[in-house]
Amino acid sequence: MTTAEPLGEQLPRWSVTDVHESFEARSFLDAMDRCGADVARLEALFDHHDIRATATRPVTALDGRAADEVITAINALNEHSNVTGAYIYATTSTDSYHEKAQGLMGEYQMVGSRERPLMARLAEWLRALGVDELAGVSEQVAQHAGPLTKLAARAERQMSEAEEGLYAELLNTGSSAWSELHGTVTSQLTAPVTMPDGTTSDLPMAAVRGLASHADAAVRKAAYDAELVAWPTVAPVCAAAINAVKGEANVANRRRGWPSPLDASLFANNVSRPTFDAMQQAVTDSLPDFRRWLRIKAAVLGHDGPLPWHDLMAPLPFSPAEITWDQGAGIVRNAFASYGGSLAGLLDRALDERWIDAGPRPGKRGGAFCMSFTGDRSLVFLNWSGSVDSAQTTAHELGHAYHNTQLAHRTPLQRSLPMALAETASIFCETLVVEEGLQRLQGRDRLALLDVDLQGTTQVVVDIRSRFLFETEVFARRQRRTLGIGELNELMLQAQADAYGDGLLQSTAHPYMWALKPHYYSSHFYNWPYTYGLLFGLGLFAQYQQDPQRFSAHYDDALSRAGMNTAEELGRVFGFDVTDGAFWTASLDVIRQRIAGYEALVAEVV
Repeated sequence: MTTAEPLGEQLPRWSVTDVHESFEARSFLDAMDRCGADVARLEALFDHHDIRATATRPVTALDGRAADEVITAINALNEHSNVTGAYIYATTSTDSYHEKAQGLMGEYQMVGSRERPLMARLAEWLRALGVDELAGVSEQVAQHAGPLTKLAARAERQMSEAEEGLYAELLNTGSSAWSELHGTVTSQLTAPVTMPDGTTSDLPMAAVRGLASHADAAVRKAAYDAELVAWPTVAPVCAAAINAVKGEANVANRRRGWPSPLDASLFANNVSRPTFDAMQQAVTDSLPDFRRWLRIKAAVLGHDGPLPWHDLMAPLPFSPAEITWDQGAGIVRNAFASYGGSLAGLLDRALDERWIDAGPRPGKRGGAFCMSFTGDRSLVFLNWSGSVDSAQTTAHELGHAYHNTQLAHRTPLQRSLPMALAETASIFCETLVVEEGLQRLQGRDRLALLDVDLQGTTQVVVDIRSRFLFETEVFARRQRRTLGIGELNELMLQAQADAYGDGLLQSTAHPYMWALKPHYYSSHFYNWPYTYGLLFGLGLFAQYQQDPQRFSAHYDDALSRAGMNTAEELGRVFGFDVTDGAFWTASLDVIRQRIAGYEALVAEVV
């Protein structure tokens, strides 16, 4: 069974002691002091050059020098402070009981609260003088034209300078604090799981959720039952948090003049409305195909009708019961080797340099992520559960790490990625794992791999569709009132019914998915970019298969520009028109072909 250390393995844990030995180390104390000093100097520099809203006028050489100084200082602040923040988060994300780290994170966040209003002032200044005009007199503006053009456009959706400054200060005691509370409470949540043999283990929630891919159906059902008992115990806190986070966003969006929260999300992701609408229409058209696959899988697992929720992530009866960490690492290593280049050795480098924190344990948050750290090094956060799906998640997060290696030579302003474009390399790497396996496997082994792949794509297309529907309705209702636990559950169940349809046994749907997903509490419409990334990544992989050498020649440079281009511009680099529904349909056709292959194999080998 899955425990805090699956399969009894000693799983990798990251180490950041090469940067600072501890929170008491002189180097760390100096780093914290520098964060405060750097932001104070930046504030003084903005005041000295009067960087704020101003009348439109011709630019001068003096403006160019001011822009050079300010942009250089912003990059210097973030180059240092980002490492300091990641160092602290390396502890708060893996040990929510660490009060010292929690307090330091609050102190660190004050730097962001002081920088945010400065960026609002810079946006107004850029809009008034013009990015193109300033680029003619400022080398720094010319080098950062993409992100600065977006920043200038943001000025149209800002409050006054005083209001933006006040809001930045209040964030730390508003939505940021609620998000932190949610993360702390849910990371410390445990649930007693009664196993088929009658034994009961009290497991961290991340480990409980990991049992969803256990080979024994009775264990999966026991974990699901334990979840539905455990989540109500923290639901009041989660409901208060989601109401606070979404309520604050509604107020800020209204005061900034955004037509809807979705419009704000699209702008933040550098994705146009026509692109988003084209993708969503293709997704809606594909839902019957996914529902058909869910019912096929249900039949393979012995169900008469739709698939129960607790079997959504179930392996097939003849799949390997569990895989070890070394086996999973081998799957990823072989797939990356098939691509070659620096990607081939990335996993071993990550293990040798201790980038990875793999296993679930008490106080560790759920899910998986990758964050850049020092130089071209990343920190990779996992909750390994001993499944093939865990191996694919490892490949996904290491894809982000590979992306970070290509961004390392860019400045912080240039490498600030919108979510939709940040998923490009991660999905590509995940697809490498699938395709490498499909090329060498036959029969039941091939069917088992297709099953894991389609589980993942169903989550990213269908479940994320449900999350989008849920969040849309929450935002709408939160305009009028706070939402109670019962109402949030009802909205979640309705969203799942609309997305999964007759592919899911609706009586087993999970009403507390809103409580467990951290994305609802840290961002807004955070989920749809994963769908974008999956389908864009499938398009990229198809191009790679057609001409690997030509693709590799410009892939790394395109990744390095993901923080500098819009989604449409990045698509054009690869010859894609992402505003055209045909592009998204073609990517979904790849999934449809896999569903057809799955169905044929079921008829042949089951």
